[in-house]
Amino acid sequence: MSDFSFEILASDGAARRGRLHTAHGTVETPAFMPVGTAATVKAMMPESVRATGAEIILGNTYHLMIRPTAERIHHLGGLHKFMHWDGPILTDSGGYQVMSLADLRKMTEEGVTFRSHIDGSKHRLTPEDSMHIQHLLGSTITMALDECTPYPIDKLGADTSMQLSMRWAKRSRDAWVDRPGYGIYGIAQGSTFADLREESIRALEPMDFHGIAVGGLAVGEGQELMFKTLDDCEPHLPQHKPRYLMGVGKPLDLVGAVRRGIDQFDCVLPTRSGRTGQAFTWRGPINMRNARHQDDPRPIDEDCSCPACRNYSRAYIRHLHRADEMLGAMLLSWHNIQHYQDLMARMRSAIEAGAFADFEAGVVAGYARGDIDPL
Repeated sequence: MSDFSFEILASDGAARRGRLHTAHGTVETPAFMPVGTAATVKAMMPESVRATGAEIILGNTYHLMIRPTAERIHHLGGLHKFMHWDGPILTDSGGYQVMSLADLRKMTEEGVTFRSHIDGSKHRLTPEDSMHIQHLLGSTITMALDECTPYPIDKLGADTSMQLSMRWAKRSRDAWVDRPGYGIYGIAQGSTFADLREESIRALEPMDFHGIAVGGLAVGEGQELMFKTLDDCEPHLPQHKPRYLMGVGKPLDLVGAVRRGIDQFDCVLPTRSGRTGQAFTWRGPINMRNARHQDDPRPIDEDCSCPACRNYSRAYIRHLHRADEMLGAMLLSWHNIQHYQDLMARMRSAIEAGAFADFEAGVVAGYARGDIDPL
């Protein structure tokens, strides 16, 4: 079993082409991690997720501790065996879901007490609890527990929230159990305030996390302010560790963030959109429920190798979604995850070739064209 490590193979400006080594295999970066919140990437089998080129997925501490419980998953052999995924798994600490989903939550220096959004049962989550739960799950990459800073927020509130997250980060790091090939990431907070972001990143340095996440973005601040915050963070982020932008995002968000030095991403958007009839293409997103597709025999995207594009027409996929057939969600989820993985692969190649700026310009221009003309 190899140690957990990260190497940079090429760079182009701040964009990095890297490789992450873990106990469960390697991950080529920049990488997009499909979200398997409740031990499944919705509407997809693990084999299908792997077939898109995905090498790492995300699970969630909050959802799994509530149901079916971390203890049950541990008893059944761990999360990898439980969900039949043999590659790396990164688990979110549960902090975001506690803040966004749970009822009657009460936060103190010690941690958070809350009631389940499912059955109202009472639970506690401290940094030590989160580390224990993620250890029981067998997470390849554990995330420190943080408070997800709301937006908008004033500077004093952002500072108070960030300082609490830094204290929780230290407790998380101390409680995490080291195993060969496993890692733990700290999370930088500070909202959109440049000096708070720098202070947070510097506070994490002596804790010696294996990677650093940029948290508290994609919460309503908009792309321009998100990119500015990443510009503020990038000079202070450690060069030799992977950088993870949490909860992002749309394809053009990913491209812009890679240009600003980000290595890992996760977002529910490709699968959630797949369930609601939205397909991502190299000419931008399209609504597959639209009547313009009802007689169209062409694929969603001729430049895509997924089963939805190889084997089915726009007309058929529109029919499935209009009829609320589950195959429609399955095919579009596969297509969207494939598009995201193809986007990451092309970004890796562009960085290797030293042509990332040209690649980004081409993607932006392609998205601006809009969908192909109707028949």
